[in-house]
Amino acid sequence: MANRAYNFNAGPAALPLEVLQKAQEQFVEFDNSGMSLMEMSHRGAIYEKVHFEAEALLRELLAIPDGYKVLFIQGGASTQFAMIPMNLLPKGSTAAYVATGSWATKAIQEAKLFGETSIAASSEADSYKRIPSIVELAYSPDVAYLHITSNETIEGTQWSEFPDTGEVTLIGDMSSDILCRPIDVSKFGVIYAGAQKNLGPSGVTIVIIREDLIVKPAASVPTMMRYDTHAKADSLYNTPPTFAIYMMNEVLKWVKANGGAAGMEARNREKAGFIYDVIDNSNGFYRGFAEKDSRSLMNVTFTLANEELEKQFVKESEAQGFVGLKGHRSVGGLRASIYNAVPPESVRALASFMKEFHSRNA
Repeated sequence: MANRAYNFNAGPAALPLEVLQKAQEQFVEFDNSGMSLMEMSHRGAIYEKVHFEAEALLRELLAIPDGYKVLFIQGGASTQFAMIPMNLLPKGSTAAYVATGSWATKAIQEAKLFGETSIAASSEADSYKRIPSIVELAYSPDVAYLHITSNETIEGTQWSEFPDTGEVTLIGDMSSDILCRPIDVSKFGVIYAGAQKNLGPSGVTIVIIREDLIVKPAASVPTMMRYDTHAKADSLYNTPPTFAIYMMNEVLKWVKANGGAAGMEARNREKAGFIYDVIDNSNGFYRGFAEKDSRSLMNVTFTLANEELEKQFVKESEAQGFVGLKGHRSVGGLRASIYNAVPPESVRALASFMKEFHSRNA
């Protein structure tokens, strides 16, 4: 479509055009039912088919082993910041966290409301420009769990490999990079992800949880904040975000048709390379924020010589149809979020704009 923006928003983010067009076709009437999917009961057979198809596709694309439950929960990753300690941090135990940036910090702050926490490693002293190496991790073998944030959207850093924690439960917030590459789910006790960056629109959060961790928590945990509530009811205890799950199902079909997780990784490495190459070959005009070995495939963060030049970059880019390139308000600078659904053509266009802007303003 000629009037589609170059969408680099950090989330909610770009969706595949094919998925949007299919949703448009099915919006008023779904599956010859005489009504929209948004109008029908979540207890009916038509919706349940969509619901369980989405779960099956997620299991297939992430190669989720037996012994894990896939849950669809509302409230975003921010609600999981609380649900994790409420369900998995018993009284008298300590939870270990790796402090890698803004989102990890929020998860830590929330966990402190429910129990004891410790910091297994931190890159705060380096302004969160890097992911701590696995050898830096230091935590007691009797911690309740070790929590990591796989990709920091604000700082533009990403774990390149995950630690093998043995008997310690590893928990991963993968909200901004789930399905951007293949992962070994068996390393984790819990993986959670808000859908609005790589899986679909906002409204549904994915929780992949090992079944032995679905235990009855303390009596004070509200019913809707318990994993066993959602697991027993196949995520249908209450009305789920039906349209968001439908959209996620269509995005998962798109991912499968485009090579699955491995296909997404090849696509994402190519896209990230377009922009990082411009940054690295700009003789310091563009300055990457993240250290090279911690760079994200999803969020490319960079700065210019001064704030005025950055404002000019944003203004001129917006005039040419680029959206979402201003950095997060907490750190400033510039950011291009290039999630799975961002087309390579959009990223190539951005790289060309960056080169042209450099030539005029060096």
